[in-house]
Amino acid sequence: MERVHTVVDSPVGPLTLVRIADAVCGLYMDQQRHLPDSARFGARLDAGFGDVTMQLAEYFRGERTGFTVPLAPDGTEFQRRVWAALRTIPYGTRWTYKQLAEHLGNPAAIRAVAAANGRNPISIIVPCHRVVGSDGSLTGYAGGLERKRYLLDLENPYPPGTQDGLF
Repeated sequence: MERVHTVVDSPVGPLTLVRIADAVCGLYMDQQRHLPDSARFGARLDAGFGDVTMQLAEYFRGERTGFTVPLAPDGTEFQRRVWAALRTIPYGTRWTYKQLAEHLGNPAAIRAVAAANGRNPISIIVPCHRVVGSDGSLTGYAGGLERKRYLLDLENPYPPGTQDGLF
């Protein structure tokens, strides 16, 4: 199957959406780490992305808490397990890398889980931004920490341990 892509505007900057047939296989932010060579995106074709662009717009307006578009992430079996586990983190919730490793049944695999998290090819939809450091700090994000903060604040504007934003 042939890959095609489009670029859409968002509150976190341009997003490159890549699909194979009807499944999303990539959602990349401008200048993110681990960005594949643009030749892997396929030809630009703006048609056929209606469902995902609509769901992203709803998400950014605060009207959507989960995505239902078909996904086809390309990665190792372990990476795909990590990315599937990311989709189980509830909207507005933050997990640590340790919690994610424990969820996968391998608490010693924190570094491997963190590496797979960083290689997530379908950001936002596969919510790798919901994973934070063991002390709750915003550690690493391929799209940049300012984007991670934006997405976390969008989902939960009040930091953990606060009530209505008041300490």
